[in-house]
Amino acid sequence: MIEIFKRYGIDLTEDQEQMLEEYYRLLVSYNEKVNLTAVTDRDDVIKTHFLDSALILSSDISLSLSSEKIRVLDVGTGAGFPGLVLAILRSEWDIVLLDSLRKRVDFLNDVVSKLNLNNAVCIHGRAEELARDADYREGFDLVVSRAVAELRLLLELCIPFVNSDGRFVSYKGPKYHDEIASATNALAELNCAEPKVMSMSVFDKERFLVEVCRDGDLPEKYPRRAGIPAKRPL
Repeated sequence: MIEIFKRYGIDLTEDQEQMLEEYYRLLVSYNEKVNLTAVTDRDDVIKTHFLDSALILSSDISLSLSSEKIRVLDVGTGAGFPGLVLAILRSEWDIVLLDSLRKRVDFLNDVVSKLNLNNAVCIHGRAEELARDADYREGFDLVVSRAVAELRLLLELCIPFVNSDGRFVSYKGPKYHDEIASATNALAELNCAEPKVMSMSVFDKERFLVEVCRDGDLPEKYPRRAGIPAKRPL
């Protein structure tokens, strides 16, 4: 695993490798009771989930992320991708994992406990509601989301958590062009700058990270109440 990550400019220590191995074992075990992922083969999980989650740390992608302590939120983390992987690889970051399904959050809490990750907190809830909490609204340097929804919906769910100097990064596939085009109104409504796109070829698959920063004050009316963004995307 160390060599695979190194190939993409990501340094992995032996301790981190062991933590990811234990993460994998717990994932496969829980997956027999709770539907967490359709991918269960060890090598496939490493490539499809672990490495893919870590791409934001790759030296080939110039996100200028500080290695110092920053506050990170993973919206719709699911089985912990990318947030839990980032918590393992960046112990100096404070990471919040948010998901709306209790069973997934229970799994995440178990992994956090077994791996002794004191930099990760798991929350059961909806982004539309958590974004109204003063402890979380505009409270993060980095917000991430992977394989959750189309960009115009994600913007309304995620941008309210981004502080004035922060950024939102969405993990996307090759259709990101269409998603950005559809998100023109959402970008304007939420006072966002033009998205920046970073790409990598990972095991012959093109992966794209779409980075969006704030470019003005956050409108108080966003996000709208739970369920409305999905029914009527901006």
